[in-house]
Amino acid sequence: MSAERKAPAAPEAPATEEAPEDVTVRDAVSAPDAEGAPRRATRRFPLFTRDTARPEGGGRAAPGDAPAPARQWPILAVLLTVGLGLLLTALDVFRVGLLVIGAALVAGAVLRWAVPDVGMLAVRSRFTDIVTYGGLGLVIVLLALMMQPDPLLRFPWLQDMLHFTVDS
Repeated sequence: MSAERKAPAAPEAPATEEAPEDVTVRDAVSAPDAEGAPRRATRRFPLFTRDTARPEGGGRAAPGDAPAPARQWPILAVLLTVGLGLLLTALDVFRVGLLVIGAALVAGAVLRWAVPDVGMLAVRSRFTDIVTYGGLGLVIVLLALMMQPDPLLRFPWLQDMLHFTVDS
């Protein structure tokens, strides 16, 4: 007789709607359970994420053998232009500096829309990046054009709104 004893088989649990583990559809194909049978996939999010998806268009803007600055030319172009605008603002040319900063953000939105792979300029989905970069750039440009003294752009209704908010 063998000293080895077999454990009694555990009774099978009735089928439920839930899977015993959080398994994504991708994991069900690639990771079988302990007995080698494929695990049942669920649509629930896993408890722990193992990686994050790159945003659409987040690939390199140049081939992989190019130097790092060349692979990330879209974000570098936007950042260098914003840096120039900040330098102009620091040198007391506020309006021109802010116009350059706003134009850089609008150019970032155009790059995000027109170039298929923009590297690190892709932060979120393409739509969200375009709306964010373009919206902030347009607001900065409009505020720079309305800046006192001698605004280049005047909205008469802004003066009327001011009368309602400030007591004289």
